[in-house]
Amino acid sequence: MRTRGTATDHPTDSPMNFFHTLILLASTFATATLCSGCDRRAEQQPAGGEQDHGSGSGSSSPSNRVDIPASVRQNLGITFARVETRNVTRTLRVPGRFELLPTARREYRTPMAGRVELLVSQYQKVEPGTPLYSVDSAAWRQLHEQIAAMQARVDSMGPLREAHRRHEHSLEEKVTLWQDRLKQLEELRTAGGGSASQFTEARAALNATQAELADVMEKDAELHAQQKQAEAELRSLTSRHDMLVRGGHCGDHHEGRDAGDGFTVCAVAPGVIETIGITPGGLAEENGHIMTLVQPDQIRFRAKGLQSDLGRLKDGLAARISPPQGGSLPLQDTMNGVLQIGLRADADERTVDLVVVPDALSAWARSGVSAHLEVTLDGGGEELAVPLSAVVRDGVSPIVFRRDPANPDKAIRLEADIGLSDGRWIVIKSGVKEGDEIVLGGNYQLMLATSGSAPKGGHFHPDGTFHEGEDK
Repeated sequence: MRTRGTATDHPTDSPMNFFHTLILLASTFATATLCSGCDRRAEQQPAGGEQDHGSGSGSSSPSNRVDIPASVRQNLGITFARVETRNVTRTLRVPGRFELLPTARREYRTPMAGRVELLVSQYQKVEPGTPLYSVDSAAWRQLHEQIAAMQARVDSMGPLREAHRRHEHSLEEKVTLWQDRLKQLEELRTAGGGSASQFTEARAALNATQAELADVMEKDAELHAQQKQAEAELRSLTSRHDMLVRGGHCGDHHEGRDAGDGFTVCAVAPGVIETIGITPGGLAEENGHIMTLVQPDQIRFRAKGLQSDLGRLKDGLAARISPPQGGSLPLQDTMNGVLQIGLRADADERTVDLVVVPDALSAWARSGVSAHLEVTLDGGGEELAVPLSAVVRDGVSPIVFRRDPANPDKAIRLEADIGLSDGRWIVIKSGVKEGDEIVLGGNYQLMLATSGSAPKGGHFHPDGTFHEGEDK
C-alpha cells in the first residue's frame, strides 16, 4: 500500500513531515512533468521538465526557468531589486540619522499677558493663516485706547495750529498798521504839527501788539513741538501694533470679537504642532511660550565617520542616503546629496561629523530615523551591482534569479559571476544588464526548489523505496 504524508498525519519530527514539506515546495515551483504512473521502470527515469532549448524525443538538460505567478510571489514574499551601476570599490558607508534643521522649528509666544484659548491640538497639521490661539488681554485693549487717544490728539493739533496761524497773521497786519501810523505821526512832528500824546499812544500800542505777536509765535512753536511729539508717539504705538500683526496676528475680529477684546494668532508658515506650553484658558505672562511648530521636511542627515578617513573625504563629494537594511523599505529608495564635513570632531571616539542635505526627500525620511550614508570617493569606476542579499549559494556556487524580461511570471536561475563587495552591494560581471530585475526576497526558496542537490518531493512504496512525483 502506498501512502502520502500530510501535515496532520504525522508529528513534526516524523520523516514523512520532512518529505511532505518538500512535496509542497516542489508543487509550488514545479517545472517538470510528473510521472503518469509508478512502476519499476519509472525509478530509472528522471522527471521531465521545461527545456531551455529544443529536445525532440531524447532527454535534455533541466530548465533554468522557474514559474513565479502572482500567487507564488505573494505567498513567498518575493521582491525585486534592479541592477544598477555603482562605484562599489570606492564607496565608504557610515551609519547616521536624520535631524531637524535649526530653522525647522518656530516658537509662538504672546507679547502681552492675558488669558489664552487654544484653537488647535497637538500634532495637528496647519497651513499659513490657520488660527492657532486667541488672547484676551487688558494690555491689548490699553494699546488700542492709547492709539485712539494719540490719534485724536494728533488730529486736533492741525486745527489748533491753524487758528494760531490766523491769529498770528492778524497781529502781523496790526503791527504793520501801527508802524504806518507812527510813520505818519513822525512826519507830522517833523512838519511842526501833530500831538506828542498821539505819538506816545501809537508807540505803546505798537509795542503791545508786537509783544502779543511774539507770544502767539512762541505758542505756535510749542504747538508744533507737541504735534511732532504726538505724531512720534502715535507712530511708536502703531509700529508696536503692526509688529504684533506681522508676528502672526490674524486681525482684531475673530468669531465676532470686538477689536479691543483681544487678538488671535495665526500660523505664518506650514508645519505640525509639536508642543503646547499652556492649558486651555490658562493665563500667560508677557512673552510666555504658547506652542512650537515644526516643519518635518526641513531635515538633514548627520553621520559619524572615522577620523582616519579624513584623508579620503572632502567637501563636495557625491553622497547617497540609503534606508536601513532588512526592513520593509526598498534598498533602492535612496536620496542623493553633497557631502559636507562637519565643524565638530570627537577626540575620544575618533570620529568626525559628516552632513548631507538631501536634494529631495523620500517618504520614509523622518527626524531621528537611522540610515546609512554612502560616500563615493575619488577614483574607481562604475560597475553593475546588485544587493548582496540577492545572491544565494547552492553549495559553493553563487546563484541569482533574474526576472525574465519577456515573461514577468518567470525567473531565470543564473550562476552569478560576482566581483568585489562593499558589504551591501556586490559587483556582478556578466549575465545581467542595467535595469534588470533580480529576485531579492524569496530567492532562497527559489534556490531550494531549483537545486539539483536538494531532495525532491515524491512518495514511498511499501518496500520502502522513494519515487519522485505524485502517486497515480
